[in-house]
Amino acid sequence: MTGKIGDGVGADVAGRDVDAVPAPPGWIATLRRAARWMELRSFGLTPEHFTLAEGLRAALAVAVPLALVLASGRYQYGWAIFGAYWSCLCDTPGPHRLRRALLALFVILGTPVAFLGSWLASFGTVAALVAAPLIVVLSALLPVRLAHAGLLSALVGGVGVVAVGFPHPAAQAGELALSFMAGSCWAYLLVNVLWRVDAWRPARQMSVAVFTRLGDMLADMVATGDGPHRDGAWHPAHSEHRRAVRFALERLRALIARYEREPEADLRPFLLLQEAAEQLFSAAIALEHDFILREGPARERMAAADAMLEAVLACRATVAEGPRGGDILARQMDALGQLRATLPEGLAAGCLLATQQAVGLVAAAQTGAAVASLLPPVVGDGRIRWQDALKQGVRQAAAVVVVLYVAIVFQFGYPYWATMAVVMVMQGAARVAWTRGLERIFGSLLGGLAALCLLLVSDAPPTLAGVAVLLAGVSIALRSVNYAVFVVFLTMLFIIVTELVQPGAGIGSARILDNTVGSLTAVLAVLLLWPDFGPPVTRLIADGLNTNRAYIDAVRAGRDEGTIAAARRAAGLSSIAAEVALHALGGLLRRWQRLSHEDAAALRELRMLAGEAAAAWHRRLAASDRHDA
Repeated sequence: MTGKIGDGVGADVAGRDVDAVPAPPGWIATLRRAARWMELRSFGLTPEHFTLAEGLRAALAVAVPLALVLASGRYQYGWAIFGAYWSCLCDTPGPHRLRRALLALFVILGTPVAFLGSWLASFGTVAALVAAPLIVVLSALLPVRLAHAGLLSALVGGVGVVAVGFPHPAAQAGELALSFMAGSCWAYLLVNVLWRVDAWRPARQMSVAVFTRLGDMLADMVATGDGPHRDGAWHPAHSEHRRAVRFALERLRALIARYEREPEADLRPFLLLQEAAEQLFSAAIALEHDFILREGPARERMAAADAMLEAVLACRATVAEGPRGGDILARQMDALGQLRATLPEGLAAGCLLATQQAVGLVAAAQTGAAVASLLPPVVGDGRIRWQDALKQGVRQAAAVVVVLYVAIVFQFGYPYWATMAVVMVMQGAARVAWTRGLERIFGSLLGGLAALCLLLVSDAPPTLAGVAVLLAGVSIALRSVNYAVFVVFLTMLFIIVTELVQPGAGIGSARILDNTVGSLTAVLAVLLLWPDFGPPVTRLIADGLNTNRAYIDAVRAGRDEGTIAAARRAAGLSSIAAEVALHALGGLLRRWQRLSHEDAAALRELRMLAGEAAAAWHRRLAASDRHDA
């Protein structure tokens, strides 16, 4: 079946005995710690999103129009290169049906937008100052009617503001739009016909990522042994593993929602994997709570941690490599059952039982066995309210006008780089724009300096063309790994392509300046125009306490498993929201709102309540199992 798990995404434990699995190399462990640190501060670092196949495809998509433009000497058709690259960038994870629709709309909408932006700007400065913000506002309204169209909206708006930077009369504007259409149509054909990638691969990669983070959480428990757990007292990275797993689970949940209209046989394995990960996460929280308090017998919790770590690694191996994992899950289920039989009724036994059930779900996902009906996650329909879209569009438009006016007054060489930065940075509330702005400035600085060094070494067109093709592939492969890293290669790509089709001095420094001005303007716009900082930190902490108390009340009241699962997720999300808000805007909100030491200490209480509820649930699970037996 199309959605079958196990087509190989690079697991390092598949087909081997889990007991013999070595610890990950030091650089991998360091990368994961960095990812946990960055996530708390709203900076994404998700190595699992590296997509080599899409990178190679993007390199080919850019190589063809680039070679044609250079060979023919018709540099006025350079927009075919931009169209091909932006189309590859617009191809977002999801089923083929969704990818085809969004990419087709990008071609259909981008072509007239490119023409209108270029043509209207030819009437003068005032026309440019009207055309650019108007295009931005209209493109911002696209997600009101179209599901999962956020990136499409941003790229269509980006095409418009960049086109305004190329003012031409109607005939030449038409050539610009037609060359864009040719490049984007070529990329559409390549993406959807000639080189189709596995549409389910992102879901497999994200599933592997969840089990990887669960493994890190359990590995820390194993390393702790009978010593004091580092979360026994408050520290800046308190509960970092819980946040990392919950973030990964929510990313998986949102991604799976894109496939909800796909055939049940294809979708079911990933719903099973999601449910298995949720069960393992709850068991890991309960066991970690015991490690923190050190109330139960050390031998029991250490044995449970060892067994659960092996089970999680086995699940990860099976998801990544599928049939090549052999009967690894069956062996794990037997081992868990044997260990559970030696333990008295209590927390460790309940955690092992939950782990055994989760491993069974992973096995069912692999074999297609029938299990209880599972419903797709409810995370919204991928659309936004028109009021929010309009507010976002007006805010972007105002920033675009300011940047474009400054660029004209101070005679920036490439003002469209600044306006493009505004559109791409302003894709959310203040916290998102703040982090994206910093990442874009940092990435532009590094990318611009690297491109300048490269141009000093060689300015031969064949060399630069080869480097441009390589950069196109690398940037697309890394686009979802980290935004700053993506911008580094993106900046180098556009500087080199501009040097090839529009030779001129100061391109690298102009890119750095323009991106910096655009990013800073975007950040100021979200801070000054209808600023959305989210609820106060104190309110988020109070909400977290309420949801965590509701979670433990549901467990103690003997609610059904579905109710408890919903309460557990709500408690986890509210705890994360409070913790992340502490670090929003570099901690400025925390200082501005004068968070007290009591409020900060309450964050630990949130996690302790969650651990207490999870422990109570697994004790109840163990007692129920013994009673049924």
